Amino acid sequence: MARSPRVPWKRPNPRKRAGKASKHLSPPKKAAARAAARRAGRRYPNLVDNMRMAAKTKRSTKTSGKKRAAYKRPSAKNSAAKKRTTTRTSARKGAGRAREKDPRGGLTAAGRKAFAVKQGAHLKPGVTKKEAEMTPQEMRRKGSWAVRFYGRKKLPPLVDDRGRPTRHALSAHAWGEPVPKTVAAARRIAAKGERLLQRYKRAKQQKR
Repeated sequence: MARSPRVPWKRPNPRKRAGKASKHLSPPKKAAARAAARRAGRRYPNLVDNMRMAAKTKRSTKTSGKKRAAYKRPSAKNSAAKKRTTTRTSARKGAGRAREKDPRGGLTAAGRKAFAVKQGAHLKPGVTKKEAEMTPQEMRRKGSWAVRFYGRKKLPPLVDDRGRPTRHALSAHAWGEPVPKTVAAARRIAAKGERLLQRYKRAKQQKR
């Protein structure tokens, strides 16, 4: 059976055997040792508390030194290359989002496809034909859009702080209508939508 090591207070001081002067704990280490003793229910720290605190501090110092040595600051060349890659990726993502929206108003074909994938809706391009050339279904679609967008009681802003038309106003371009910048212009488009819906209803009744 192996012999158990002697308790620390029965072993000679290794520093004295080596001819070295004894070291005292620093004030922060003493405070940590006293806290450990209080947690264990002792009024004052004993030898084991002091030894544990000294050993723990040494290990943490060695570990932190290794971490500092392992850390290597990235070179300016690598940082610049990483920044360029991030910028290109962000630009590609931004360009992809921009292609989904037509800057003149409405969605592009890619935008309608993305909308179908996300929400399952099958959007169609706006009707830009003249009234005489529209089918009854096209009258219904454009009339419904015009009333829904510009016939509501409270309209969203049609221009921003710089006087530029908002996306809500620009949607008129996708349907072949002048982009409204005033409430009166928006109401005219809504009135046209009402007329188209009435024509659609009359055409539907005639077919019956």
